[in-house]
Amino acid sequence: MLNERERYMQGPVLRAGEQVPDTTTDQRLLDSQGSASWLHTDPWRVLRIQSEFVEGFGTLAELGPAVAVFGSARTSSDDPSYAAAEQLGRRLAETGLAVITGGGPGIMEAANKGAAEAGGVSVGLGIELPFESGLNRHVNLGINFRYFFARKTMFVKYAQGFVVMPGGFGTLDELFEALTLVQTQKVTSFPVVLFGSSYWQGLLDWFRDTALRHGSVAQRDLDLLQLTDDLDEAVALVAAGRSGG
Repeated sequence: MLNERERYMQGPVLRAGEQVPDTTTDQRLLDSQGSASWLHTDPWRVLRIQSEFVEGFGTLAELGPAVAVFGSARTSSDDPSYAAAEQLGRRLAETGLAVITGGGPGIMEAANKGAAEAGGVSVGLGIELPFESGLNRHVNLGINFRYFFARKTMFVKYAQGFVVMPGGFGTLDELFEALTLVQTQKVTSFPVVLFGSSYWQGLLDWFRDTALRHGSVAQRDLDLLQLTDDLDEAVALVAAGRSGG
């Protein structure tokens, strides 16, 4: 143990008297018998979060023009929405756009499959979940995240448009995150296309008949959303967003 009367330099910090530590910084670093509880502290989580942003930015920085496709993980391969998402991914890739999904099954898998089979860049941004295991096999550029907010940042930063297929809470969360960021001018406006009028029309009706009348949203907010049942139109809308047209 160091003498309490000694003056002790701990890196750039001077410690003396009772402030002198019992061990050196290197000794604590190299002590394999120490507690591992630090793995579950907030400072360590901050480093993990930082690493996810660094990995995401480093991986996607040179991706080029891309469109995010959102939709339900529960959609089966024999569902018409699956076939539509596959065709959408294919047509986006043929237009020269990378396709970004959440990397899971269902709609995400279908869009990734279409893009990959068309020779395009098929991106999966996965998330650690108790009921999903890894990225679907059609992803050819993928990152798996621990934290939703880091993953969401990658969608918004690297996609020039969103196509939202039928989906549940996760899809709605991603949709409203994008709309909120555009509405509050936190990001440059980009196309948000809802695909499937039979699925989305009720939501748009509620916005118009309830939220708009209540004053909770403005007409310009509703104008951020574009509804279509036509794949060519969906592709044209997001492709126009890429060129600013």
